[in-house]
Amino acid sequence: MKSVITTVISAADAAGRFPSSSDLESVQGSIQRAAARLEAAEKLGGNLDAVAEEAYNACISKYSYLNNPGEAHSTPVFQQKCLRDIKHYMRLINYCLVVGGTGPLDEWGIAGQREVYRALSLPTAPYIEALTFARNRGCAPRDMSAQALTEYTALLDYAINSLS
Repeated sequence: MKSVITTVISAADAAGRFPSSSDLESVQGSIQRAAARLEAAEKLGGNLDAVAEEAYNACISKYSYLNNPGEAHSTPVFQQKCLRDIKHYMRLINYCLVVGGTGPLDEWGIAGQREVYRALSLPTAPYIEALTFARNRGCAPRDMSAQALTEYTALLDYAINSLS
């Protein structure tokens, strides 16, 4: 799994050099933000089901046509799968907060996602809406500190951009 530390070391090793001072500054910055990331991970982990459910409801509210017969959300099975996918993205964001990098999203959420959605004729807009709702719903200090919220929203933006 990629983290800032493994990414820096791998890049330096691939270039046949030791990590540079800017590489080490990047690692140091990640370590300095670790407490905020872990706070965000703890808050998200404790509320993951509720956050995913709210995000799911927001996307279905905006894209209600998906409930029509033959659409991607027309049966209880499809509805459960949509909610499951949103929970999956939120769980991967939680993992990214813990490791301090985008590795879990890159490896388990983004790699091949466009091809899968295209092959299954699934629209990505509802997922983007759900993640956008989760991003915009976060509030400091109600939900978490400002720095923790910054870490959380940055990863949501990363996931949103990967689906766009």
